[in-house]
Amino acid sequence: MAQERQFIVNERGEKVAVVLGIEEYERLLEEIEDLEDILACKEAMASGETPIPLEEALAEIERNRSRK
Repeated sequence: MAQERQFIVNERGEKVAVVLGIEEYERLLEEIEDLEDILACKEAMASGETPIPLEEALAEIERNRSRK
């Protein structure tokens, strides 16, 4: 999807923003979310903590919510 980008410039001619098509914007957001997931996974693995089952984690979250 190689399309020419449009830039918004200030009064000095410096690029201050870019205009993207919605499809490219959504694709970039998806890529960012994927990279964030990968980073979170790597951080969790590096923490050395013992993983817990999803059901247990969700139950703990619910318990913490009900205490507030």
